[in-house]
Amino acid sequence: QVQLVESGGESVQAGDSLRLSCASSGRAFSEYTMGWFRQAPGKERDFVAVIGWNGVNTYYGDSVKGRFTISRNNAENTVYLQMNSLKPDDTAVYSCAAAGRTYGLVTASRFYDYWGQGTQVTVSS
Repeated sequence: QVQLVESGGESVQAGDSLRLSCASSGRAFSEYTMGWFRQAPGKERDFVAVIGWNGVNTYYGDSVKGRFTISRNNAENTVYLQMNSLKPDDTAVYSCAAAGRTYGLVTASRFYDYWGQGTQVTVSS
């Protein structure tokens, strides 16, 4: 079992930056590919970013490329999402998730076995 707890969400202005954190406990963190997803009110959950088990390889959704950066610290069992140049369209509940590392850089939520409870990010214009 893996437990994931996100933090760092808050209300900000357009153009601001935020860093989200996701702390993991339970099974070895390095066994998992880690992803960030987001869900805005009334919308489907969307893929945001994913990072491989060793932190070398990453992949981003088109809407966040060049603005968001995913990283991880396996020694601290934590994955981060640095969000810059935030826009009102980035408003959503952001959740981290863990998938078995053999899947590689998966973007579909069905591959992820463990999910955090989410943290709210609100961006005002």
